Amino acid sequence: MSSFSELPKEIVHQLTRPLNRFIRMEAVAAIFLLVFSIAAMILSNSAWSESFLAMWKLPIGIHVGSFNVSHPARYWINEGLMTFFFFLIALELKRELIFGELRNFRIAVLSVVAALGGMLIPIIIYLIILSGEQGQNGWGTVMSTDTAFLVGCLALLGKRISHSLRLFMLSIAIVDDIGAIIIVAIISTQSVNWLFLGLSLIGFITIYLMGKLGIRNLAVYFFVGVLIWFAINASGFQATITGVILGLMTPTTTWVSDQRLHAILERVVAYPKGDHWSGDTEDRKALRMAETAAREAISPLERLEMMLHPWIGCFIMPLFALANAGITIKFSDFTSWITAATFLGLAFGKPIGILSFSWLAISTGIAKRPEELSWRLMIGGSVLAGIGFTMSLFIAELSFNPELINHAKVGIFLASIFCALTGIFLLSFKRI
Repeated sequence: MSSFSELPKEIVHQLTRPLNRFIRMEAVAAIFLLVFSIAAMILSNSAWSESFLAMWKLPIGIHVGSFNVSHPARYWINEGLMTFFFFLIALELKRELIFGELRNFRIAVLSVVAALGGMLIPIIIYLIILSGEQGQNGWGTVMSTDTAFLVGCLALLGKRISHSLRLFMLSIAIVDDIGAIIIVAIISTQSVNWLFLGLSLIGFITIYLMGKLGIRNLAVYFFVGVLIWFAINASGFQATITGVILGLMTPTTTWVSDQRLHAILERVVAYPKGDHWSGDTEDRKALRMAETAAREAISPLERLEMMLHPWIGCFIMPLFALANAGITIKFSDFTSWITAATFLGLAFGKPIGILSFSWLAISTGIAKRPEELSWRLMIGGSVLAGIGFTMSLFIAELSFNPELINHAKVGIFLASIFCALTGIFLLSFKRI
């Protein structure tokens, strides 16, 4: 192929190409998350422990006239930046439902039922172990799978696993993330301010009408989305639910069809060679039209996914880990019933719930197992689902008081390490 059919190369492109390839790797988010989690653990148990942990409690506020909003730094990360994470999760879920294998109802049902089992059984185990003990209100800690670490572990396995397993496990992670968000919204809502809740509803309606009117400027949508976030936050509900709703509202259709795109590009190609692409000329207008058409030939959902994924995987998630993974480890944390309940709920409750509910769904005929998805693969994948890092820490921060939070975090760390190593070992055998 002629070099003229591609964009011209500059020295900077030779420098950034390896980085771009690295960012596109599925495992990159998990690697960043792991590095920053280890850093948080080391700093929390070092001579800088007090300063490091106090840093996340520093108040950060917005002051405009009589308007005053102030929260600790960790709050802005967990409630603000993490909204983008949940937005991306919702985009992935909608894409799989519209374009992916989840369009097949019975295959989609398998993932949903498996995810429900992977949430219900860990909660039951957790509540049984902590019957009559402190920490029962933290049952939501054991219900969710860490999507970034899960995808990272699957990426490390390469071609030894099938695409069906990747899709099955990603679907489970997305579904139980959505379930966890709903639980978070319930447990964190103390009292409802109906005025601000009504304003947030008006905001969502505005977003919908903007789409119908043909407004495609992302900055406008971002501004309205921020206003909705503040309204939901003031209403008493978990503000991160904003990301989920907006993600599910994002259009999957393109504005410019393939046929129209080709027609516009052919119009540009039809112009003769020469230095006539400057000024307010017809050929210049055609070139600008081609630029817009090329951009709008991709759906808003896909464009936002491509735009946000590197930032969320390489910045927001590591920052979340740095702010939340730090604990001062004590021997008593390893002997706590909360630690045991959290570990057993994630490490054993997750695979038991996923496999048992999957078997029931397939046996009763309400769900279908893809041919490439063997039971052996499902066993290894279900163990990986016990990696509950991000959402588990998120819910733990909401559910436990300062005296008990460390017990839960130790259980989360132990279960995540155990499930990652065991799951990778089980899936490392030859593909079947």
